Amino acid sequence: MRRSTSFWLAWGSFVIDIALLVWSFVLATGAASGEKDFIVIYGGIGLVLGYGGVGALMASRRPGNAIGWLFCATATVFALSAFADEFVTRGLVTGSMAFVIPIAWLQSWLFVLALESIPLVLVLFPDGRPPSRRWRPLVWAIASLTVLAVLGFVLSPNELETPERFHLENPTAIEPLEPLADVFLTVGGIGSLVAALAALTALVLRFRRSSGDERQQIRWLAYVGIAALVLMVGTFATESNVVVNNVLFFLLFIVLAIGVPAAIGTAILKYGLYEIDLVIRRTIVYAALAAFVTVVYVSIVVGVGAAVGSRGNTILSAAAAAVVALAFQPARRRAQHLANRLVFGKRATPYEVLSTFSDRLADAYSVDDVLPRIARVLAEGTGAEEVTVWLRVDDRFRAAGSWPSDAPTTATDVDRLPDPSFEVRHLGEALGAISVTMPANERITAAQEKLAAEVAAQAGLVLRNVRLVEELRESRRRIVAAQDDRAKKLERNIHDGAQQQLVALRVKARLARQLAARDTAKTEEMLAQIEEDTQHALEDLRDLARGIYPPLLADKGLPAALAAQARKVPIPTQVAADGIGRFEPEVEATIYFCTLEALQNATKYAQASTVDVSLRQDDGVVEFTVADDGRGFDPGVTNLGTGLQGMVDRVEAIGGTIEIESATGAGTTVRGRIPATEMTR
Repeated sequence: MRRSTSFWLAWGSFVIDIALLVWSFVLATGAASGEKDFIVIYGGIGLVLGYGGVGALMASRRPGNAIGWLFCATATVFALSAFADEFVTRGLVTGSMAFVIPIAWLQSWLFVLALESIPLVLVLFPDGRPPSRRWRPLVWAIASLTVLAVLGFVLSPNELETPERFHLENPTAIEPLEPLADVFLTVGGIGSLVAALAALTALVLRFRRSSGDERQQIRWLAYVGIAALVLMVGTFATESNVVVNNVLFFLLFIVLAIGVPAAIGTAILKYGLYEIDLVIRRTIVYAALAAFVTVVYVSIVVGVGAAVGSRGNTILSAAAAAVVALAFQPARRRAQHLANRLVFGKRATPYEVLSTFSDRLADAYSVDDVLPRIARVLAEGTGAEEVTVWLRVDDRFRAAGSWPSDAPTTATDVDRLPDPSFEVRHLGEALGAISVTMPANERITAAQEKLAAEVAAQAGLVLRNVRLVEELRESRRRIVAAQDDRAKKLERNIHDGAQQQLVALRVKARLARQLAARDTAKTEEMLAQIEEDTQHALEDLRDLARGIYPPLLADKGLPAALAAQARKVPIPTQVAADGIGRFEPEVEATIYFCTLEALQNATKYAQASTVDVSLRQDDGVVEFTVADDGRGFDPGVTNLGTGLQGMVDRVEAIGGTIEIESATGAGTTVRGRIPATEMTR
């Protein structure tokens, strides 16, 4: 159905219902009308406004939900019943019998439709469909029982409902079928009661399986249903007190006529859906305060007044008011505590969770304590069985903190997070998530989801700091490992190279001394060899020294040192470093070794034909670039190797940044920027 069509149908039926009520009011204003007639009219107004108004609103905005149309039909039944009652009464009193019997006959079974709508709403709430396919027969059973009940009233020979002094026979009664009509009425009545219990069971089962919005929707209806049940019990319990009984009955009627459709409409249209806990808490607080004021007033004014006589009533009333004023604030606090305990149980309220969140973090002594505290705060607020804070590492999630501390998920890495999880972001970057595990057979509510989302939103900066600390620790581990590898390599090179050469020189020097007195020619040859070997050893030591800190770099600076290394690269390499001065030793060493690492990668892995190295100085920043035309790689698939990661660690260790740009078949460009101050030497 088109939305415009549903709009006109829904609100058109509401207008017709109002018109019937106005007509009924006009009929009730006749001289023969009594107080009972106006009570019927006013009751009909409440029912039509409640069910008709909410039904038209739901049907026009959610035309696919059958509950809206069911409410519209129920409101029409109420309006027709009120109109039929007044029309029949007016016709019988004035003697105008035109259409009185047909309308009285219609009135005799209309109320059945209104009663049967109650279990139908329960089984269809909140989405307008049964909970599952197996509950569909219940809908057909309710419809069939409605038909049986209506047939029972249609065929029954009982008189139609009229004012006491009038009697109207049922025009459709069939005497021989009276036993069958009684069977229809009995089966319809008992069956409707069973169907109502079955519909209530379906709603309870739907609530147990539900979560999120649907669970909150059902809680709205349950809240109003409990309120109606309490008022109904109070009505039966106060039959001896006419005033109190009338007040409770009036409140019960308001809840049934307006409260139930309003709650259902709120749940389906989702206006303020997530504040049901707030509504319940305030209701409990107001009810407790009202009971407190009533008990105090009755105890002092009535109880004490009965002992001292009526003369002290004014004084006692003032005393009661004084006691209420003095004890009101403590009573309000106790009522608030009671409401929180009834709604939230032993767990903290959302306000308490958020208000103590920063205090808990401020008490943490280290970063390692922060994440378990976040998990504990959220667990106390949601009543969760387990809360875990996950740190995003590349494309995986690492459990960095949990509550309780012995949770089995601690120190594990996963690709997918458990449900439900709430993402933690800071400055648009996804840093991790918080997962909440509820106890068995208990699903997280919308209010708890909102609280968890709020905590996750506030935890962004904390997780950013934790991630920076983790990255710093990882960087330090890599630097220490790289230093250890370099030291081992240097030790191996010295042992296998210069050390062996020096040992050989020592042996040759001993032989030369032994030959010096016997064979002068042989001695001179041996000394020449020693001189040559010494030169080789010196060159090897210089090569080793270049790996630690190149002498040419210390003497001439970056342009000369990089140009010398470029000449040793087996592929054509151009170095552009005009106008580059001298900088701090750590800056020059970082640029030098990062450039050498990039040149080595271009030679070994990139299969490049040319490499361009450029240095540029601009406003206190030195920028170096190494670009090759090799085969490149996909950074999204290929992880950084130890060489590239070492470059990143070197540059970031002195406050710089480095970017590695590459694409398959498009070469690789390494670009670094390091803050530096030019030095005069």
